[in-house]
Amino acid sequence: MTTSADVAATIRHDARRLAGASTPDVRAIRRRYSKLLADEPAGFVLAVVKSLLAEKTWTVRVIAFELLVGHRAAMSRLSASMVEEMAVGLSDWGSVDLLGVTVAGTAWREGRVSDAHVLRWARSKDRWRRRLSLVATVPLNSKARGGSGDAERTLALCRLHADDRDDMVVNALSWALRELSKRNARSVVKFLREEDARLAPRVMREVRTKLETGRKVRR
Repeated sequence: MTTSADVAATIRHDARRLAGASTPDVRAIRRRYSKLLADEPAGFVLAVVKSLLAEKTWTVRVIAFELLVGHRAAMSRLSASMVEEMAVGLSDWGSVDLLGVTVAGTAWREGRVSDAHVLRWARSKDRWRRRLSLVATVPLNSKARGGSGDAERTLALCRLHADDRDDMVVNALSWALRELSKRNARSVVKFLREEDARLAPRVMREVRTKLETGRKVRR
């Protein structure tokens, strides 16, 4: 009988062969395993994901997080404590953003992570947890990630971070507002007007450019 550890070991072996490969190549492997695991029970898939995440490489994290999000039964078993466990030790923007736009934001949108939990990230002294709280708003608003738009929760998070000048947080705040502007530009315009004195110049510049041109940076 093939165990979850066996499957994870095979995935890790394939991932190691992709060192330096492009994201499409990584996702091609992930799609193959998504098909293989499609009919497996939630507990089995969660065990595969947990085993994969013991190897802290970007390639394996992409495969693990996307395998989880693509398996509805496994996502239905996800809890806030599991998401928190996945976030432990993440201390670079690429890994934090990957978790935020795949697992954390989707779990929040689906009610598996509470508003209170995300607010704890927002109020953390850890810059990466603060960034995670903002990146998690992206799946609320991104059509490509299944979001239908949630100005209320997005702007509540953005308002909490308006005075933050940590580069990693400023960057994420701009991203969160730009993503919301695709769904609800009026709410973003109003937010910029209300919080003008508090927001970093970079946020004001990038979000206004997005609203006016549809791009982050003017050509």
